[in-house]
Amino acid sequence: MKLAELHAHLEGTAPPALIQKLADRNGLSVPDGVFETPEKFKWVDFLDFLRTYDLAASVIRTQQDYRDITYEYLVACAAEGSIYHELIVSPDHAAAVGLSDEAHYEAIAQGIDDARADTGIEARMLVVAIRNFGVERAVQIARDHAEERHPYVVGFNLAGDEAGYPPAQFREAYEIAAASGLGCTVHAGEHAGAESVREALTLPITRISHGVRAIEDPALVAEIVERGIVLEACPTSNIATRVFDSYEEHPLRKLHEAGVNLTLGSDDPPYFGCSIGGEYAVARERFGFEEGELQSITRTAVRASFADDAAKATLLNRITASDDRPGQ
Repeated sequence: MKLAELHAHLEGTAPPALIQKLADRNGLSVPDGVFETPEKFKWVDFLDFLRTYDLAASVIRTQQDYRDITYEYLVACAAEGSIYHELIVSPDHAAAVGLSDEAHYEAIAQGIDDARADTGIEARMLVVAIRNFGVERAVQIARDHAEERHPYVVGFNLAGDEAGYPPAQFREAYEIAAASGLGCTVHAGEHAGAESVREALTLPITRISHGVRAIEDPALVAEIVERGIVLEACPTSNIATRVFDSYEEHPLRKLHEAGVNLTLGSDDPPYFGCSIGGEYAVARERFGFEEGELQSITRTAVRASFADDAAKATLLNRITASDDRPGQ
């Protein structure tokens, strides 16, 4: 079965061993408090996770680092059957270590190209503004990508402390991004409730990153269905960060049965002990999704992606070819 993912933060795809390797290569020490063990990141709640994420990302310094993270993640996903990924990339993390946008995106694009050459997997980039850095910075990022941008940059997102920085205040950034032709999605309905999702719907978006707490408001769920908004669901992430206490409490199945268009994402896989293949397995084993429903989720991800129409058509043909193989 073919898989696809619209929600993975690039720095958050690097496992502890790779973070240690990059630190060693760059002559750095991994900051204290990043690792619980050599194989496990250390964090206790969502805001502490954000702190650990930033500390780990601080050793990612060079174009080679970004190329390697991209390549290793995509090759691992291809081994699980994935054919397309949208990588959430942070201009602020790159700038913090002295990389220009141009150098940052060239390195990621090289990783994408190399992974495609070796496995056939395809990927694109979504630039993300970190809400904790304020409205003006988000506007600047949107403006910086409005006229000239790498051809693999296809979307705009907003992440960080959702509860502390509600989405509507970032309207100007979204209007700039959308007007420039970037696809738009926003983190909402994860660590703030249905009101955050409702506020996100006032922005020019076609997708919501997470969005699962919309389940708290049936009228809101109905509006999401009516508008065809796609939710990038990351169930294992939601359990790990205690948005929900268990898979049994997670509303993935209820949202699907209500008619919401869903995709599956791993978010920050080594932090949460998951992978894109694992998320499809969770949907099957924990939520009762059948193979046909899971393949429909993959098609939804491709159609809702911000890739160009030609790339989407090629990907959809690959899914159909897989379905048509004997024994499928």
